[in-house]
This record gives sequence, structure tokens and C-alpha cells, in this order.
Amino acid sequence: MTRGSLERPVGVGLLGCGNVGAALVQLLADDSGIEARSGMRLRLAGVAVADTARQRQGVPPELLTGDADALVASDDVEVVVELIGGLDPARRLVEAALRAGKPVVTANKELLGTHGASLASLADDAGVDLLYEAAVAGAIPLVRVLRESLAGEQVRRVTGIVNGTTNFILTMMSDRKMDYADVLAEAQHLGLAERDPTADVEGHDAAAKAAIIASLAFRCDIGAPQVPREGISAIRPLDIAFAEQLGYVVKLLAVAERVDHLDRREPGRANGTGDPFDASGPPVPEVSVRVHPAMLPRSHPLAAVRGAFNAVFVEGESCGEMMLYGRGAGGKPTASAVLGDLLDAAHHLRAGTSATLVPRASVRLRPAADLRCAWYIAIDVADRPGVLAAVATVFGDHGVSIRSMEQVGLGDEARLIFVTHVAREGDVRTTLEALGSLDVVENIGGVLRVAGDDEEAS
Repeated sequence: MTRGSLERPVGVGLLGCGNVGAALVQLLADDSGIEARSGMRLRLAGVAVADTARQRQGVPPELLTGDADALVASDDVEVVVELIGGLDPARRLVEAALRAGKPVVTANKELLGTHGASLASLADDAGVDLLYEAAVAGAIPLVRVLRESLAGEQVRRVTGIVNGTTNFILTMMSDRKMDYADVLAEAQHLGLAERDPTADVEGHDAAAKAAIIASLAFRCDIGAPQVPREGISAIRPLDIAFAEQLGYVVKLLAVAERVDHLDRREPGRANGTGDPFDASGPPVPEVSVRVHPAMLPRSHPLAAVRGAFNAVFVEGESCGEMMLYGRGAGGKPTASAVLGDLLDAAHHLRAGTSATLVPRASVRLRPAADLRCAWYIAIDVADRPGVLAAVATVFGDHGVSIRSMEQVGLGDEARLIFVTHVAREGDVRTTLEALGSLDVVENIGGVLRVAGDDEEAS
């Protein structure tokens, strides 16, 4: 490669100019600083937006266009940055760029969590980059760590707090002893939660990120629809208070872990990707991917992650334990991650190479019903003789062993708070159904997994 090829700037087409896009434009304006640090010159060739009449601070009006398709196809654009979000038209535009042989940088976790495998295949066929560091945890360089630094590592488990909105809500509920609805309203006022917070508080955002993490950690194809998820909207201050009394904090966790190696193949049965197993070859790894709130011991490194921050805890066979921590959202932190990918893509484009491809392997997804952990269960019951015995019998009948129980009086009612030993999730669910049918049970309140216990076993 000649020096002249480095001196010629790489043309960048930006799709979308929201908080992250506007921050990226500001970063790109410091062209001399980027070149001094990276040896690469970038030139913003155009910015596709829905409303070209609206002025955007720091964005030259002559760069704005309402025709995203034309911008992607332009000869002036060599790398496409997709920051539109959502599935449509983002998917169509990204596919068009890849088919045209143009590298793509994106922060779109929904797109990757749903269509990541097909987009990766397109990029592979074209021999260009599809980079998405900003899609998982903002400025935290998790994707590079899993894809490159730990490429030779056998990752056992990745546990993450990957949604800042829910972590802020749970932190405030703990600190201020406030109800969920009140803290959500405050988060919306502060701009930390959307007007419609469903994607965050019901776990959809975290599930898309969990799918990306699992696909990288286990070199496989897992989509967000395959990730069981639970949100935080049902968590009550009393659940958080009792967790604290026991030495735990409540966090929304995204978990991807290797749970087993199968000793034999089962011909004809489909794995998590929908492909039939072959009876020959090595055993198929079994993994679990899920999103749910959980009680986490205060001694766990993730327990100290507060407010809108994100963190990811990685456990590997050789590397041991490590944690990555930082801002998981926000215009500038996310734009920083996008710029890092953009520079990588530009360097690879000039060198005629692409990023290291992640090999794809078959895995089996363990059904949620077969996962095992300890549980916290709070039940409101009539306060009269024989109630505790009736409730305990239901637990025993379904093979769920009680580790501890506490009773709190509530006038004519009582609240029974149980912590179980490790139990199969399917057995816990049938236990809850049976408890709900008892006449003495008024309400089944908080139900939380107890994560990170020494006796925990998936």
C-alpha cells in the first residue's frame, strides 16, 4: 500500500443523525486529531435524515439528504454508518451497502439481534466488514474483547448489566425506597427512559444484546427471539428490601453461559439454530441465554454497578474472571465506539482486508424449564393455623426444597418469604401454579432468581 492511499480520505455515509449521529459528526469534524492518532483520514460525504429542513447543530446543511438509498449507492461513500435504529429501513440499507462491497458500521442491536447471521453472511460473501461495537454496551469494548482478545479462550459464562435505564431504576428503588412507577417517571424526566419504556423495562433491549454476546462468546448464531426474557416492572420495594436484608442486590442480568457438553448426538432433533443434528462428529455444546432480574450477592463485582452504568463480567477456562465497566449509552460514549469501528473499517478497506470472521458452530439451547438456580418467592396468605404446612407441602410435592422461610404479619394476612435451594425452573413454575390454586394464598408477589450462589448450577 502506498502513502498516497493513506492520504486519500475515506468517504463516509452516515444514516441517521440523532444523539449518536450528531456526536459522531462532531468527532469527525476534528479530522486532524483523528489523523494524528490513527493515521487515517475520514471525510463525511453525506448524512441521510428524515427531515432535511430541520437544522442540526454542527452538521453542515449541504451534507443533509433525504435519500438514504442514493447516499448508500454514491461513489463518494466507501463506508456506511447506520444509526437509524430499528429494522426498517435499516436492514434494507445495510444489505444494499454490503452487496455493493461497502463496509458497514452499526449500533443497531435490534437489527443484529434479529438478522445478525444473515448480515454477517452477506459481509463474508462481499469480503468486507460488518462492525458493531456500539451495539452492545456503548463505549465498553466488549465486542472486540470477545471476537479478538478471547478468540482462543473457552468462555464459560458472560453476565452483564447491559441496560442503563433498568439499572438506574433499580438503583433508585434501592437507595430511595421508591416504587417502580415513581422512579420510572423520574427516569423519563431525566431523559434516561423513553416515553414508551417497554423495550428497556421488559427486557427486549437486553435480550437483543444478550443474543449478540452469546453469538460472539460461543461462535454461533443466536437471535433475540430465542432469548427468554423477563423485565423489572413487577419488582417491588419490599423485594429489594428483603434482598438487601439477606445480603443481595437486585439487578437485571443478561446471561450467556456454556452449560454442558452433550455426550452424544441426537439425530433428527433441532438445535437452537434450527439445523438438524448429525449423528457423527464431536458433541454439540449446550448453552443458555436469558435475561431476567435476579438477586446478586453484594460480594459479586456486578453488584457495585450503579445508576445508568453498564458492566460485563466474563468467566473463561484460562483467563479466569474479568469485568468491563463504563457508560453503556449516551451520544458521545456510543459515538466513540462507532468511530473506533469506523477507523478499523477504513484501515481494512485501504488494506484490502476485513475484520476477523467469527466461525459459526452448532449449539443446543437448553430450555428455560431445565435451568437450575435458587429462588426467592414471596407469598401473601391468610393468617390462620395450618397455612404454612399447606404451602410447604406444595413445595415438597413438586421437588422444590426450602432453604429458609420468614413470616411477616399483615393484620389478618401474613407474608411468607421463601428462599429455595437450587431447583429446576420447570418445577418452580409448577409449584407457583399449584400455590396459586390454594384457597389460603391471597397473592404470589415477588419471584426472583438468586444468582451467583456457590451452590448455583445451571
